[in-house]
Amino acid sequence: MPRSLYEKEMLRLQTELVMLQEWVRAEGERLVVIFEGRDAAGKGGAIKRVTALLNPRVARIAALPVPTERERTQWYFQRYVARLPAAGEIVLFDRSWYNRAGVEHVMGFCTQEEYERFLHQCPVFERMLIEDGVLLRKYWFSVSDAEQERRFRQRLSDPARRWKLSAMDLESITRWEAYSRAKDEMFVHTDLPEAPWFVVESDDKRAARINMIAHLLSTVPYREIRQPELRLPPRPPPSGYERPPKHLQTYVPDHASAFLSSSRRTP
Repeated sequence: MPRSLYEKEMLRLQTELVMLQEWVRAEGERLVVIFEGRDAAGKGGAIKRVTALLNPRVARIAALPVPTERERTQWYFQRYVARLPAAGEIVLFDRSWYNRAGVEHVMGFCTQEEYERFLHQCPVFERMLIEDGVLLRKYWFSVSDAEQERRFRQRLSDPARRWKLSAMDLESITRWEAYSRAKDEMFVHTDLPEAPWFVVESDDKRAARINMIAHLLSTVPYREIRQPELRLPPRPPPSGYERPPKHLQTYVPDHASAFLSSSRRTP
């Protein structure tokens, strides 16, 4: 997707997301959006674009770390319940309770009994959320094996993105088919009429982000909320305040000027 068209449409969609946010806040709605998919499928980039213009007090990202020893003894869904939104909030799950049906199952981090219990309980859990009024949307980002490997190689050679790659991510190359089977089985049990999975083809990252955001907006019955009219008050006349001398305060070095000067000298 050409960058110029992508950026134009993305700005329009992000403006609509702000309108969605204001509707959620005004109406006291609770919106949960789940981002799942293979490693390097583009979930993080999509989440970043969704939240770019939103108020972090309304829309927050839930990216849970590895469970603690105490959390391992809790009901599996318990630590996710604590991250669910209250009225007027949006929560974006960067991976979610579906870890159990994917990584934990494939890598052997849970027992077969725990895995089967999850597949049984998950539809019940999600129906409870929906019955209570939560707006639940689930997106699966799909990427080809060739494109995933290309993105892995990019991350390996880019110091700014090297942190995105772990030994666990590389396991997804050798266990490609195992993850495919796990995803298929997960869909069989959790692709519910009330909470279906929406698959996002993400070999083209720009198109994937546009498609996902446009779809999300199309599934929520939001409307524009009339905002109170605001006017800047007149600035009052000076009353004798004098700013302290600059030498009494510590300023950050002017790196910008130094950088510009060196850039002009460089041929």
